Amino acid sequence: MQIPSVKIEFSKEDREEILQRIDRCLTLGQVAQGENVREFEDAFAQYVGAKYAVAVNSGGAAIEMAMRLLNVRNREVLVPTNTFAATATGVILAGGRVRFVDTDARTFSVSLESLQAAVTPETVGVSVVHIGGIITPEIEAIRSWCERSGLWLFEDAAHAHGSRLNGVMAGRFGRAAAYSFFATKVMTSGEGGMLVTDEEALAQRARGLRDYGKPDPWVSYHTEIGANWRMPEFCAAVGLVHLRRLNEFVAWREKIAAVYTQALQEVAGLTLVLPSDCSSWYKYIVLLPKDVNGANVKKIMKEASVSLSGGVYEVPLHRQPVFASMTQGQFPVADDVCARHICLPLYYGMTEEQARYVSDALKKALELSQ
Repeated sequence: MQIPSVKIEFSKEDREEILQRIDRCLTLGQVAQGENVREFEDAFAQYVGAKYAVAVNSGGAAIEMAMRLLNVRNREVLVPTNTFAATATGVILAGGRVRFVDTDARTFSVSLESLQAAVTPETVGVSVVHIGGIITPEIEAIRSWCERSGLWLFEDAAHAHGSRLNGVMAGRFGRAAAYSFFATKVMTSGEGGMLVTDEEALAQRARGLRDYGKPDPWVSYHTEIGANWRMPEFCAAVGLVHLRRLNEFVAWREKIAAVYTQALQEVAGLTLVLPSDCSSWYKYIVLLPKDVNGANVKKIMKEASVSLSGGVYEVPLHRQPVFASMTQGQFPVADDVCARHICLPLYYGMTEEQARYVSDALKKALELSQ
């Protein structure tokens, strides 16, 4: 049995509608900032429950744009060390400074305690990342602390399409949030991202920033420094069709995750990183026992035809060469969990039989790696 790490689903009906939408773009000669982008923005805002959504060409662009809107220049932002580089580079490219925050092993996010330990008088805001689709149950407490401390809260929701906590969708806890629609995500537009917010002024400026700082996209009149962060009509067509199936995708992933949990919850020494509420299940994160050779586990599973999904993340940002000069302090929890976690295959269309096969392969790998 061959188990890939990820598999993207486009049904025959999906492909037909996408092709029809692209054909309409070509027929009209409108391949940029047209009806697909507007429709995708409206549909995504409605799905998340935000007043505004602004489509851009990547999740990283959405983060950098948000950091400019939140005025981080010459100020400091608290950023988890256990995240993708874009969470930090968005701050830096917007003129700000990052201060890394250690990981909460229970959620792979940050804890209120870790944020409070990292904050300085130079801190202007906090970025929280919903790793693997898990919203930390402390998010409300973090938001309240930010409000009391005069800090803004921003959500990097790149993994969290469809995640929610206590009935509140990811992207609705802070002043703004960024989503990614990269090819591996729960839903995709191929390349693309979305900024969501309830603040009209932020949304209005964001639309200008994504088009070289032009308030009117078709008039060459620039009011601030922007960039080409526009989402193409073709990508919007893909994203719009996939968005309609997002609840279906999440429900399927939840079903497969339940198989993993049932099969692995009693395995000695194994720690399952599980959400406290509804997750997108972008990743199923497992912490291996400390006395187990992780590289050997991966090797044995690969020999059993199981391709493990990418980690979240194997090398934390404070260990990345590009951030070496910006790193202050020690991050023992991140060093630990990043080094010994794996992510099991999880995708729409995966069968319960395949999930049980992966679980058995992991159990065998653990036995052979003791």
